[in-house]
Amino acid sequence: MPKPIRVAVTGAAGQICYSLLPRIASGEVFGKDQPVILQLLEVPFEKAIKALQGVAMELDDCAFPLLQDIVCTDKAEVAFKDANWCLLVGSKPRGPGMERADLLKDNGKIFISQGQTIDAVAADDARICVVGNPCNTNCMIAANQAKRLPKERFTAMTRLDQNRAYTQIARKAGVPVTAVHDLVIYGNHSPTMYSDFFNARINGKAVTEVISDHAWLKETLLPTVGKRGAAIIEARGASSAFSAGNALIDHVKALRAVGTTLHSIAVYQDGKTYGFAEGIWASVPVRTTAEGEYAIDHSFSHNEFALGKIKATNDELVGERDVVKSMLA
Repeated sequence: MPKPIRVAVTGAAGQICYSLLPRIASGEVFGKDQPVILQLLEVPFEKAIKALQGVAMELDDCAFPLLQDIVCTDKAEVAFKDANWCLLVGSKPRGPGMERADLLKDNGKIFISQGQTIDAVAADDARICVVGNPCNTNCMIAANQAKRLPKERFTAMTRLDQNRAYTQIARKAGVPVTAVHDLVIYGNHSPTMYSDFFNARINGKAVTEVISDHAWLKETLLPTVGKRGAAIIEARGASSAFSAGNALIDHVKALRAVGTTLHSIAVYQDGKTYGFAEGIWASVPVRTTAEGEYAIDHSFSHNEFALGKIKATNDELVGERDVVKSMLA
């Protein structure tokens, strides 16, 4: 049996992780023959640590054959020690009346510390996936603290947005979700994101050929995907949980699956890709080239409508970078 891999997860007693952790422990994410050690981090408050202990008890009670050990801690240096994958799920949520700039700064402090600690103690092959919102800019802040680990190792999750867009298009077209391909999310994980339906395909045909209602694509699809999180909060009184956990599983599995399948992740921008500014983390199309490694697909072109949407989401990301510029190493 292979050597166990160490998976660090933050916000481990939260709702997302309650659905995420059993699927990691079962072998769904890293393989049915790959032992795992879960290194679970929570905030240093008695209630959170007690809840985390309860989660660990449930994981024990599942008797997962591949789960070699569980580490529960409120110390980042313990959670990230020798971790091969760091899944940064936890972040400070936006409270009533809180401005986005304040949220960015509050979370920036968290991700400065986590980025520094990961760079200091994680495994040499560590990959970091940021889920906690605002995930693009949180990822940028964490990556900017790293001196040892390259910035390409830090990615932010927009797979949930991709999954949402796939389902909306499939339902509109009356086809299974598996019939939809090559739909990419560009930009920020926020309402400004752009779901590129023009380049997407349904059973090999352009989405715009199969769905003749182009007004729906522009005026309903895009805001539905961009504001889906808020709609879920309104409906269930809480934010997306198991769908976010599921998307993180898809994100990690896609980064491990070498092949030609296109997927959306937010990655470092060098200023030469799809109009995104240098130094931000923006979602673009990528293909996995080796386990944990990827290459941006530069082959797509965009019309005037799409370019306008991409500019808007780029401008938002640049604005977020400007808000937290004092936090960047």
